[in-house]
Amino acid sequence: MTFAYAPAPESRSVVDIAPSYGLFINGEFTEAADGKVFKTISPSSEEVLSEVAQATAEDVDRAVKSARKAFESWSALPGSERAKYLFRIARVIQERSRELAVLESLDNGKPIRESRDADLPLVAAHFFYYAGWADKLAHAGYGPDPRPLGVAGQVIPWNFPLLMLAWKIAPALAAGNTVVLKPAETTPLSALFFADICRQAGLPKGVVNIITGDGATGAELVGHPGIDKVAFTGSTEVGKAIARTVAGTSKKVTLELGGKAANIVFDDAPIDQAVEGIVNGIFFNQGHVCCAGSRLLVQESVQDELLDALKRRMRTLRVGDPLDKNTDVGAINSAEQLARIRTLAEAGEAEGAERWAPDCELPGSGFWFAPTLFTGVTQAHRIAREEIFGPVLSVLTFRTPEEAVAKANNTPYGLSAGIWTEKGSRILWMAGRLRAGVVWSNTFNKFDPTSPFGGYKESGYGREGGRHGLEAYLDV
Repeated sequence: MTFAYAPAPESRSVVDIAPSYGLFINGEFTEAADGKVFKTISPSSEEVLSEVAQATAEDVDRAVKSARKAFESWSALPGSERAKYLFRIARVIQERSRELAVLESLDNGKPIRESRDADLPLVAAHFFYYAGWADKLAHAGYGPDPRPLGVAGQVIPWNFPLLMLAWKIAPALAAGNTVVLKPAETTPLSALFFADICRQAGLPKGVVNIITGDGATGAELVGHPGIDKVAFTGSTEVGKAIARTVAGTSKKVTLELGGKAANIVFDDAPIDQAVEGIVNGIFFNQGHVCCAGSRLLVQESVQDELLDALKRRMRTLRVGDPLDKNTDVGAINSAEQLARIRTLAEAGEAEGAERWAPDCELPGSGFWFAPTLFTGVTQAHRIAREEIFGPVLSVLTFRTPEEAVAKANNTPYGLSAGIWTEKGSRILWMAGRLRAGVVWSNTFNKFDPTSPFGGYKESGYGREGGRHGLEAYLDV
């Protein structure tokens, strides 16, 4: 006998979403120069949440000039004084974490237990961590008197809106820079709420400016001559365009782009533990994770045992309302992303891979895709080569560690990888040969503000997080 989970919805009443939001420039909300707006919707219901200003080139220029003016006084503050503001921001985030978690799940579609238990604690932790560095920059390993770069233009994606904001803004402010940040057009609300947090923390005007808009707004920001540093997280395609834009300029750049990570399971791995890691690696945040373990490489001798256990586990995943605390897999972020996932899944079937998904009833409105598994996949399949950015797992097999390394590295990406084995020597042997910026052993998707994150090849360059994350914002 099995027991059904009763609904356990988080209340929407904890967050008050205004009918419209302007641009946050020089400490104040203001309309776009031409008055244009766009709608942000909840991907789980397609309900319009709010209208948001569409920034123009004129607005971008205003924001950059505001940041440039604020840079003079902000960079002149002692690090201990900048740290106080960062500590205040971290504490306000903690105080408003329930409100922010609900907002993130509404605007993004991710389950509330992920935004509540993963995203928000990490957001606060990043601000606490870099607050601690603000008065210790001379000891970070970048010279005795490192100086800030100036104005940072930052463009973040829709999969972890508030967390990516923290990854960008916290080290920039700690190092003495000022910021103009553009959130993704499908998830602007948490960044706009963060603007209010900046005011609540008493942050000087112009130190953080937030402009909303589409890709054209981001291109204006990246190309603005008043920007000294560009930080981007998103698709490899857009990352390449940014690299072309800044080529020949003095702008410093970090790019954190796509991935096609291999999660490698050896025959001596603890199967149940590995299954949990596989599920977390690809179905966490609906697979909207650049370091998602979207390729499962399993040693042939344990393939059947592992797949049986994995399918049993996938049958227990609950797909549905992101605000229900029982939900494991929420909504796909947008209709556009859902169409891409469907296209690649159909390509997997057309190319001969075997598709499997557990029986689950998807909601009638919103954007949904059931957790899906493909077996019989070869390295030539599109689903093994292209980043799907959805809850789709491709299974390949290997016989030897050398073959596992060759298959894992057979990708244009190089962001992350996972190794499952009881042999510590094998973990070290594999980790030294995998061309990935982050290699997890007997776990997956573990993050900490003290640890650097970034990739190789088409996964970008530069590191965010840890002491290494300061370098990108210092003139060294």
